[in-house]
Amino acid sequence: MTPEEIQSHAPKVLSPEQRAGYFANGYLSVESLVPRQTMAELLEVTEGFVDASRAETASGGMFDIGPGHSAEAPVLRRLKKPDQQHDAYWRFASGLMADVAADLLGPDVVFHHSKLNFKWYDESDTVKWHQDAQFFPHTNYNVLTIGCYLADTDMSNGPLGVLPESHNRELYDQYDAAGEWTGCLSEADAGAIDMARAVYLTGKAGSITVHNCRTVHYSPSSRSPNPRPLLLNCYTSADAKPYTPHPDPSENTYKIVRGQPARWAQHDPRPCQIPPDWSGGYTSIYAAQAGEG
Repeated sequence: MTPEEIQSHAPKVLSPEQRAGYFANGYLSVESLVPRQTMAELLEVTEGFVDASRAETASGGMFDIGPGHSAEAPVLRRLKKPDQQHDAYWRFASGLMADVAADLLGPDVVFHHSKLNFKWYDESDTVKWHQDAQFFPHTNYNVLTIGCYLADTDMSNGPLGVLPESHNRELYDQYDAAGEWTGCLSEADAGAIDMARAVYLTGKAGSITVHNCRTVHYSPSSRSPNPRPLLLNCYTSADAKPYTPHPDPSENTYKIVRGQPARWAQHDPRPCQIPPDWSGGYTSIYAAQAGEG
């Protein structure tokens, strides 16, 4: 669907101005959208998983852990597939966040994946400039990710940074000169970005961020000793069909969370780079950008 067709449907959560801003800029930030009771439940569940990660010594199917991780000082970079790990996460993804997705994708919405990323006061937690479309290309670009800050987030603890209007510009090559997947822009492409144009999406706990799959984005490393958890849920319009195998499907992947299945796929004429064959699994963007394999 076109932005005009999507906006012809009555919104569930967002204002007309917020919807128009997303389509014009490729991103959106909404302060303190999530109810306090919901936030309290998500935080309690999340703390339980951080504690559980203390027993791990290597990344696996549930946890992606960083260098220096230990029981005494956990460095949990990612909780994988949170929608599958606890019902609180799935209720959130299929509830309020699905309503937000419908306001920006149209009435028919598919759940793609979920992840819970952390930053731990470590330069290795920087997420380099990249675009999401090349990780999981679809027949069109009505694909977006909604982040929810589970802790107050400002410039000290690594907020999401976006490049406005980049969703309407080129897609970058996210392979290096040797043909290896890096999951980020090359040093030359990243160096050409005018950092004065970058917008940082800060917010209190319960605030959300939204970015289109073509939007160029990153997040700087945290300078705070307190971990910053960001719960991310990705959705597609029902008429956006994947070109490649899902890199890390959960039991909820490709579920219709709003509306009906599509009978026709919509094809955007703009090309999209194809990632490596991840049908055998995927670790995390941290691992890819760090060259961990």
